[in-house]
Amino acid sequence: MDKNSIKTGDFIVILKDKEKWEGKVVQVFENMVTLKLNSGYNVGIKIDEGTKIKKLWEEKVKKHRPVKFELKFSKSKPLVSVLAAGGTIASSIDYRTGAISASYSASQLIASVPELVNFANIKSRKILEEMSENLTPKHWKKIGREVFRELKESEGIVLTHGTDTLSYTSSMLSFMLRNLNKPVVLTFAQKSSDRGSSDASMNLICSTITATKNIAEVVVVGHGTISDDYCLINRGNKVRKMHSSQRNSFRPINCFPIGKVWPDGKVEFLNKYRKKEEVKEDCYLDDKIEEKVAIIKFYPGLDSEIFDFYVDKGYKGIVIEGTGLGHTAEDLFPKIKRAIESGIIVVMTTQTIYGRVNPYVYSSAREISKLGVIYLEDLLTETAYTKLMWVLGHTQNEKEVRELMLKNLAGEFNKRLQPTQFLY
Repeated sequence: MDKNSIKTGDFIVILKDKEKWEGKVVQVFENMVTLKLNSGYNVGIKIDEGTKIKKLWEEKVKKHRPVKFELKFSKSKPLVSVLAAGGTIASSIDYRTGAISASYSASQLIASVPELVNFANIKSRKILEEMSENLTPKHWKKIGREVFRELKESEGIVLTHGTDTLSYTSSMLSFMLRNLNKPVVLTFAQKSSDRGSSDASMNLICSTITATKNIAEVVVVGHGTISDDYCLINRGNKVRKMHSSQRNSFRPINCFPIGKVWPDGKVEFLNKYRKKEEVKEDCYLDDKIEEKVAIIKFYPGLDSEIFDFYVDKGYKGIVIEGTGLGHTAEDLFPKIKRAIESGIIVVMTTQTIYGRVNPYVYSSAREISKLGVIYLEDLLTETAYTKLMWVLGHTQNEKEVRELMLKNLAGEFNKRLQPTQFLY
C-alpha cells in the first residue's frame, strides 16, 4: 500500500527502520503521515521507499459544522483590546516538522477562551506573527505604536507575546509609553494553545481581568505556581523568565509582585503600583531609541578586544554584565577606558540577577567606576539595555545620560531590597 491511497480516518500499521507504529491517520501532507497512536499521542512519520504500510480498517470521518463564536457588547463592561504578537501562546504544532510555529490570530485565541467575555468587552487583532527570539528593536517600535493606538479607545490592553524575550519588550514599553494611564498587560504560554496542558487559557483570563483594574503601568501576568490556581502581576521592567519551560517561569526580581489574580476575578494587591488617578498628564508614545547598544557578559578569559569591536563599529552604549557587585578582570580596564574616551556610554549590571551593584566595596569596582562606568543599582540587564537605548535616543551628552540612567523613570529601581524578595 502506498501513501497516496491513505485517507484520514484509516487505521494503519507503518513499518520503517525496524520500528512499528499503529494508529489512526490524522493528516497526510506530502511525504508525511500523522498518526494518532493507541496511547493517545500523535506522531509524524516520513514516508520513503523503504516504508511499508498496511491498512487495518477505515472509519468514516464525521464532518462537524464550524463553531461560531460571536462577541456581544455589554454596556456594563469595560473594553479591552487583545493584541497578538506571536509566540507560543499563539502557536500550534506542525506535525511535518514536530516544531511549534506562531499561527493563531487574536480572534482564534479569544474564541478558544470564551470566559474572557465574563469580565470585559473584547476586541482583538494580530499585529505580529513572530516567535519572540526573532524580534528586534524595530518590532518594539511597531508594538509600541499599535499599543498606543489601542489605548485611545480601550480601558486596557492585553498583549500576547513569546516568553524568550518578553521581558525586553515589557521593559522597553515601560519607557516608550510616557504618562501611561491605563494597564498594558503582557502575557504568554509555555505550552502552545492547541495542547490540553497549555497554560494559555488561564493566563489570558487573568490578564484580561488585570486589564480592567485601576493600574497605570506595563505589567506581565502569568502563572504564579505550576498549578492552575492564580497568576502573578509583575512590573514589566522588574521581571525575568527564570525557567526554560515551567508554567510559573516569570518571577519578580528585586521586588515583590504587584499582586495576585485568580481566574474567577479575585485580585489581591501585594505591592505599591501606579494608579490611573495619579497620572495627571496625557499619555504619549516616545519611541526614539538608539539601536547601537550592546551587552557584554563578563566571564573568565573574556577577550578584551570585544570592546574594540564595538568601538570600531560605532556603538553608542555598552551594558557590562559583571560578576558579583559589578566586577570584571583588570586586563579589561584599558579597553573599557578606550570605549568611554571614544564617547560610548558604559553601564554596569550584575549577572547574579538578584541584588544590586556597588562600586564602593572592592577596589577593582572602584577603579571601574573611576573610568566613568555607570553602576545601575538593582536594574536587570534587559532593563538596563532597553533603558540605555531609550535614553541615548534622546541625548548622548554624558552628564545628561548619567542623570537619566540613575533616575527612576518607570518604577525600575527599588531603593530598599528585602531578603524575602529573593526567589519570591
